[in-house]
Formats: sequence, C-alpha cells, structure tokens
Amino acid sequence: MSGKGKRYDDKFKEQMAKIYNQGNHTYRSLSEEYGVSTAALRSWVTRYNNSKSFKIDDNRTEEEKELIRLQKENQQLKMENDILYPEGHTKQAALLLGKK
Repeated sequence: MSGKGKRYDDKFKEQMAKIYNQGNHTYRSLSEEYGVSTAALRSWVTRYNNSKSFKIDDNRTEEEKELIRLQKENQQLKMENDILYPEGHTKQAALLLGKK
C-alpha cells in the first residue's frame, strides 16, 4: 500500500466546501455522511474560501513562495560550489580561478 489516502476531484472538494459554507453542517457531520476526514474537509474549505483553488501553490503566502524560491536558489548554489570546489581540492580550484 502506498500510504496515501483517497483522491478526490476538485468538483467534489468544491461541492463539500459549498455545503459547509451554507452553515447547515459541521465538519464532523460532513465527515460522517461522505466518509471524508474532518482535516481534509477543513483544508478544502479554507483553500476554497481563500482562493477558489485546491492547488497548494495557489494557496501559499508571498512569504512562503519567496522561502521556497530562496531554498531552491541555495540548493543550486551549493551544487555549483561543490562542482567548482570539490572536497580537498579547494586550493587548486581557487588557484585555477585566480582566487586566494
């Protein structure tokens, strides 16, 4: 088993969010009626109410997006640094590049 739960399409998630937003149901009642975890329902409703999208990228804050961008940039720079300055060869690489 893959360890992942059921997959629901966006139409179903939207329908659940709209039903919840009508105010007649709790997360628990919807969970029991439709067999979906309360945590999943809460996440869907929050995402739908924030951006009308269930894609994680559409629901990230600007700070989260910037952090991810910086982490990717940092990883790229580390890889480039490892290529230019392999372990034990820092002095030779520095000499070749004219650095001290």
